[in-house]
Amino acid sequence: MQTPETGPAEAVAPLPEAPPAPAPAGQEPEPAPAPGGWFSRLKAGLARSTAKLTDSVTGLFTKRKLDDAALEELEETLIAADLGVAAARRIVEGFRRTRFGKEVTDEEVKATLADEIAAILAPVAQPLPIEPARAPHVVLVVGVNGTGKTTTIAKLGKQYRDQGLSVGMVAGDTFRAAAVEQLQVWAERTGARFFPPAKPGADAAGLAFDALTTARAEALDVLLVDTAGRLHNKSALMEELRKVVRIIRRVDEGAPHSVLLVLDATTGQNAVQQVKVFKEMVDVTGLAVTKLDGSAKGGVVVALAQEYGLPVHVVGVGEKAEDLRPFAARDFARGLLGLD
Repeated sequence: MQTPETGPAEAVAPLPEAPPAPAPAGQEPEPAPAPGGWFSRLKAGLARSTAKLTDSVTGLFTKRKLDDAALEELEETLIAADLGVAAARRIVEGFRRTRFGKEVTDEEVKATLADEIAAILAPVAQPLPIEPARAPHVVLVVGVNGTGKTTTIAKLGKQYRDQGLSVGMVAGDTFRAAAVEQLQVWAERTGARFFPPAKPGADAAGLAFDALTTARAEALDVLLVDTAGRLHNKSALMEELRKVVRIIRRVDEGAPHSVLLVLDATTGQNAVQQVKVFKEMVDVTGLAVTKLDGSAKGGVVVALAQEYGLPVHVVGVGEKAEDLRPFAARDFARGLLGLD
């Protein structure tokens, strides 16, 4: 049996806002106040990233011809804003083809930037496909501890419950008692089936096996499986994740049907490295990018799309369940540039 690695205590993500208490029988619940549409919240959440990017662009082109020197400055600006070298070069080449030698204003540059970024993001803007016919559709949620895995499971679980799906939540990060407790509270609030470890540090693969066996018997629509993320001991984590996959395939040879890697936007370019590491461990099928509202590094989503081309299923800009939404390329690109 594995023993927990030693190291500093890991912060536990705050619990998403609790759903409202059910209304008395025969009484319709009051609708929750709408604090603006999703695009408004996304744009507000990206404000720090927007400032980092546009403050550098502003003044770069003031009735100035887009010559080689200007394009070089633009490329450096994009790299500094965490878009990555490959994406920056692609965007600059787009400017070279369409704007070279012309005088351009700041607004024209921002609008063109948004279009170029949207073109990079469009192929990866794909929803997380849930197929209830699988009964259950197993989503293995992976990522470094602290990125928001447990909170993402809670938010997704609530959204699926709101859609009328039956949901199971598996507390597979068995060494972190706080993560287990957090997931249990959220499962109880949403009416999801909760699968806890028998004791702290219990075998995560065995828990996943038992949970999937029960979930199949009960015909649950979705099974969300939390996992450990102790990346400071990569070999042990790799073996644990591979064992989870190997064991659950004894129940369903097609499982996990989705492997969702959760990334924290505040880590910037380190998120690119995390994708590389987790792709070596498991067959990552898509990404969730969290904490965009706490970061000036939202441009890393562009770098991830250019570098790996993995579907970006959802992005998060807050702690409430509705602050995790499907990724939309044009909205994100225009929000990143501060455009309506």
